[in-house]
Amino acid sequence: MSDRNKGLALHTRIFIGLIAGTALGLLGKAVFGGDPRLAWFAVNLANPLGQVFLRLVFMAVVPLVVAALALGVAEIGEVGRVGRVGVRTLALTLVFSGIAALIGVGAVNLFKPGAGLSPETREKLTVSLQSSAVKTSLENAGKKKSLAQTLVEIIPKNPLADAVSAFEGGLIPLMFFSLMVGLSMSLVGVEKAAPLKAVLESLLAVMLKVIELAMGLAPYGVAGLMFSVSATAGVEALRMLLGYFLLVIAALALHLVVVYSAAIAFIARRSPLGFFRDISGVMMTAFATSSSNVTLPVSLRAAQENLKLPRDISNFVLTIGATANQNGTALYEGVTVLFLAQFFGVDLTLGQQFTVVVMSVLAGVGTAGVPGGSLPLIAVVLQSVGVPGEGIGVILGVDRLLDMSRTVLNVTGDLTIAACVSALEMPGASRNKEA
Repeated sequence: MSDRNKGLALHTRIFIGLIAGTALGLLGKAVFGGDPRLAWFAVNLANPLGQVFLRLVFMAVVPLVVAALALGVAEIGEVGRVGRVGVRTLALTLVFSGIAALIGVGAVNLFKPGAGLSPETREKLTVSLQSSAVKTSLENAGKKKSLAQTLVEIIPKNPLADAVSAFEGGLIPLMFFSLMVGLSMSLVGVEKAAPLKAVLESLLAVMLKVIELAMGLAPYGVAGLMFSVSATAGVEALRMLLGYFLLVIAALALHLVVVYSAAIAFIARRSPLGFFRDISGVMMTAFATSSSNVTLPVSLRAAQENLKLPRDISNFVLTIGATANQNGTALYEGVTVLFLAQFFGVDLTLGQQFTVVVMSVLAGVGTAGVPGGSLPLIAVVLQSVGVPGEGIGVILGVDRLLDMSRTVLNVTGDLTIAACVSALEMPGASRNKEA
């Protein structure tokens, strides 16, 4: 049996953990009801199992954020020096990511998939997921700040102090510091920046390996967390989780069909139907692998052979986009943070929601193009606005399917930008045949 389990893909084992934990939790709630022994088991046995997994992920967050975001911005900065292609690529990346994050935040505010949990159930659920980090986050949520104060405090006085207090509000200034490091690396020149870039690349690779090792515990962590949630909140929580899942899929589809189609039609001057037909193989590869990096060779081939884009422009834009242009991730993080805020009863001000949008765009730049690469940065955004970081355990069981879906949006966005930049640089040279 162990050999068979070894052969199961990680997402399959996580899904099994989700089903097993949920089923046992619902069964326990149905059989034992309000028995305090069930609550004791959820708080003292099931939840700590999930906390071990989550703390291993959180452990890598600070170095991962610094390395990933600095390297991502450094690459964009290098793009800026090559002239119009770089400027246009950067502008379209920020515009598409900003629109994606706004769609996500707007959709959650409109449909409120996480609202409606009874105060009694929410209180029990908070206790079942309780940790010092949850308590601190809920306390921080009550410390409202004005929009002006929030913007000023993005700039850190002492990045090391912010790293130490990362989960008590220091992550936003630390991300700004990382952004400035990346920008400055691109300005001092390749030779001078090379030693620091090598260190950051090594640090990023090591932190990704730490997360990969932590993900080995994910099936058991998910089982424990979902037992706690379902044994406490029952079907009510599962209904909300389904609403969240459907809302993310709908928002991703809206961005794909409306925003990208408009860009292809009005900027690239192509037929959207023909464009999507030509990159259908890329989209299927992205869905199957959940990795922008793995899909990159397929994207490069489709850009040159199917879309007939100039080789130099497509290679340039797609290589940068595999790391820096993560529209689907920006949208997903916006939806997830606001959903979990509603789920845990944390009321976010307009300023805090603005922070979510900005951090989702930045996190999209700094997210590794590998399966599950966005999870640590979701915890970052959650903690920054006072939502328990442990809340990612609620959505972790359905994350694989959503990861596959948002990767499709990410790679399609890369090709969309490549087509738009090619059309702007060489009007008429890369237009598609009419579908």
